[in-house]
Amino acid sequence: MPSPPLPKLRADVVRVSRRLHEMGWVANHDGNVSVRLTGRRLLITPTAVSKRDVDDAMLLIVDEAGKVLEGRRKPFSELELHLAVYRARPEVECVLHAHPPHATAFGLAGVELAPVAMPELVVSLGATIPTVPRLMPKTPELVKAVETAARQVDAMLLAGNGALTAGESLEQELLRMELVEHYARVLTVARGLGAVAPLPPADMTKLLEARAKAGLGPKQNDEAPRGAT
Repeated sequence: MPSPPLPKLRADVVRVSRRLHEMGWVANHDGNVSVRLTGRRLLITPTAVSKRDVDDAMLLIVDEAGKVLEGRRKPFSELELHLAVYRARPEVECVLHAHPPHATAFGLAGVELAPVAMPELVVSLGATIPTVPRLMPKTPELVKAVETAARQVDAMLLAGNGALTAGESLEQELLRMELVEHYARVLTVARGLGAVAPLPPADMTKLLEARAKAGLGPKQNDEAPRGAT
């Protein structure tokens, strides 16, 4: 499926950025959005701007080394995490990083977002939502940990640093972030009522088969990235 034209992608990045703020998933200058383009380039949000205020003129186009090709602002400092996902997943078109409060609290407390016990969650996100260990920002160790996790999952928690989702469209990854936060809220309440039982292995197998049949999850191939021109 061809990617949307660049003007639409730019409008979508602005829309998603503002949506992050509306949902209460970012504060101050938190969060960042990126979209893969052709020619090993990325369309990204800038640093030091509230997602509420992002507009088209603020967006940047950078190369895979983070060098600014178009735009007058600076890239966000965690761009390496996005690049790690794109290296791990050639089919991924977009990456979203935010701090939804409940999901962020799980990572901050070092509590796994587990078990993944709702069928809808398994089909949409897989059997696990891992937590990348707390590591210093912008270190090779953190970048490697994110790249390793991204090979297996579409959503992850970053200990002390929110959540990260990847997808083939901005709408898909926004919905994945919404689902991660929703499940964190559900699990918080459920744990207060008693133990949360995992899905039976046979049910998990069937759900993962349905996920694969729907074309969801990491693609185990060497497919070249598409990207908008």
